[in-house]
Amino acid sequence: MIKITTLKNGARVVTEKLSHVDTVSLGTWVGVGSRFETESENGISHFLEHMAFKGTTTRSALDIALAIENVGGYMNAFTGKDMTGYYVRLLKEDMDTGLDIISDIFQHASMDKKELDTEKGVIIQEINMYKDQPEAVVEENFEKTAYPNQPFGRSIGGKEEIIRDMTSQKMLEYMHRQYTSDRVIISASGAVDHDAFVEKCERLYGDLNTHAGKAAEPAHYVGGFSYEKTAHEQVNLLLGFEGVPYGAQNYWTMKVLAVILGGGMTSRLFQEIREKRGLVYTVHASSESDADTGMFSIYAGTGEKQVAELMPVLCDEIKKFSATLTQTEIDRAKTQIKARLVMQDENPSSHADKNARMMLHFGRVMSAKEILSEIKKVSMADLSECAENLFRQRPTVAGLGPISHLMPYEEICGRLKG
Repeated sequence: MIKITTLKNGARVVTEKLSHVDTVSLGTWVGVGSRFETESENGISHFLEHMAFKGTTTRSALDIALAIENVGGYMNAFTGKDMTGYYVRLLKEDMDTGLDIISDIFQHASMDKKELDTEKGVIIQEINMYKDQPEAVVEENFEKTAYPNQPFGRSIGGKEEIIRDMTSQKMLEYMHRQYTSDRVIISASGAVDHDAFVEKCERLYGDLNTHAGKAAEPAHYVGGFSYEKTAHEQVNLLLGFEGVPYGAQNYWTMKVLAVILGGGMTSRLFQEIREKRGLVYTVHASSESDADTGMFSIYAGTGEKQVAELMPVLCDEIKKFSATLTQTEIDRAKTQIKARLVMQDENPSSHADKNARMMLHFGRVMSAKEILSEIKKVSMADLSECAENLFRQRPTVAGLGPISHLMPYEEICGRLKG
């Protein structure tokens, strides 16, 4: 059962009791990420996530690690464009320890200068690590082409020169400005008693800032192309269109569309491009959303010579989607989504994360039953209309690798309109 309570300072607590487990997954999610940053502080949200584990006003980094690992727990964090999360999973009898640590690192990070300088090196290594991964580089190129010269299109990790110039004062000011109680979700799932958990949260989260945080700059989709020739063996390719924000009328329709087109081994793109033609090792489609925009994208990894054939086939599969849609593949896609939801619900950590994200995105938690009901409503007419509207937009194309034979952008646009 899911229960939700708003604390006195405005932070929201959501719990889901799972009677079949003896563990608890809990954490703090805040609706702030890289899209809330100015250009001069790009990367600060991610840096702040790192620094939370480097010590608080009462605990050293080692104290934090020992407190969790001495009870066999696991702790981690993540930063996205629209949120940051800090979470832990441990045995139910150690829940108080986990909540105490998470609430402490979230509110009381010390930003010690020595630790800050050390962590700069770690983050710069992380930035350089991603530069060695062509899939990550082409995704970054894709995003800044789709959303140029704005926070939404910038990388989450930031730039090396900005990281080097980061100071404890800047970090603390950003945290004070953006980590506000109305953006905070404290989520727990597993062997948890809601009322007792809320009572502890009321006591432990009393230092949250209660003023209104600075809003993120609205996203503005532009589209275009980024072709980068490199010495990699494969061409990494992304083709995308602006999708829909959270809560849009065709939000779930877009999810079903992505599964039909490129969501598994029976999807259209996998069957036509990999199985029949052998043009790729991997190809898949996804639909991601944010508060005011979204992105429907198709990724493929292919060879230098194969890319010349790949792009026309990919465009043709997109063009014929609506006219050739069948009820059989619609039903199969819905079944795939149902199976994924059920499998996800067997993991307490997935529950805590899903519930927190839904609170931030939709303002409430949708049950698996409610989601499946929305998926079930998606009709062939809905999918056809959605696809027609989606694929008539100006596309974004990013290619990285030996791209000499990659179809020029204007030809791709023409082929899609064809």
